[in-house]
Amino acid sequence: MFYWLMKYVVIGPIVKGVFRPWIVGRRNIPAEGAAILASNHLSFADSIFLPLMIDRPMSFLAKSDYFTGRGLRGWATRAFFKGTGQIPIDRSGGKASEASLNTGLQVLGGGDLLGIYPEGTRSPDGKLYRGRTGIARMALEAHVPVVPVVMVDTDTIMPIGKRIPRIGRVGIVIGEPLDFSRFAGMEGDRYVLRSVTDEIMIALQRLGAQEYEDVYASTVKNRAVARASQGSRSSLD
Repeated sequence: MFYWLMKYVVIGPIVKGVFRPWIVGRRNIPAEGAAILASNHLSFADSIFLPLMIDRPMSFLAKSDYFTGRGLRGWATRAFFKGTGQIPIDRSGGKASEASLNTGLQVLGGGDLLGIYPEGTRSPDGKLYRGRTGIARMALEAHVPVVPVVMVDTDTIMPIGKRIPRIGRVGIVIGEPLDFSRFAGMEGDRYVLRSVTDEIMIALQRLGAQEYEDVYASTVKNRAVARASQGSRSSLD
C-alpha cells in the first residue's frame, strides 16, 4: 500500500511532471514472473526513475546506510527508500555479500522483479565498467531471465556529489531479456559466472553505446582517491 501511494500518488506524478522521463522497450519486461533488471549506474537518480517508469513493482538492493539516518532527514530518507521498493543490505563484503545474494534470491523466489547494478557502484565518469559476477550467480540460481536496462542522462541532472537534481529530461532504454538457461546447474563455476556477466555487460554496452572499460569502477574510483591524496601530500612538501 505504501509503495502504491509513493509511486502513484506522492512521488510519481511530481517527478514525471518535472522531468518528463521517456522510456523505450517497456514491453520487454515480463508481464509476470521473476526477472532481474540489470542496469548501468550513472546517478543516484537511477533508482528513482526506473521503478517509476515500469508497470510492475520492483526492488533494488540499497546500502543499509540509507536506512539508518537520524532525525527528520533520516526518517524522510528511510521512508522514501522503503516507499520506492529499496531493500537495505550490508555491502561491506565477505559474509555480507552472501547475505545480499540471499536477499536478492528471496525477492526473485517470490516471483518479483529485482533491480541490480552489475558494476557494483556508480560510474565515476559516464563510462561502462566491468560487471561483478553476483548478478550471474543470482540469475542461474533463481533460473530467471536478465533484462538489460540503460539509463540515459541521469548523470546530467544529478551528478555524483549533488543532492539536489537539475531540471532536465532523462530516458530509459530496455532491451530484450537474456536467457541463460543453457548454464543451468553451473552457478558454482566461476568461469561460467564471468562469461554470463560479460554477456550482460556487452548487451548493456550495445544498448546504450557507452564507452566500455574492462576494469571495475571501484578500482577507478580508488585510483582517483589515491592520486588526489598523493597530490595533497605533494602540495604540503
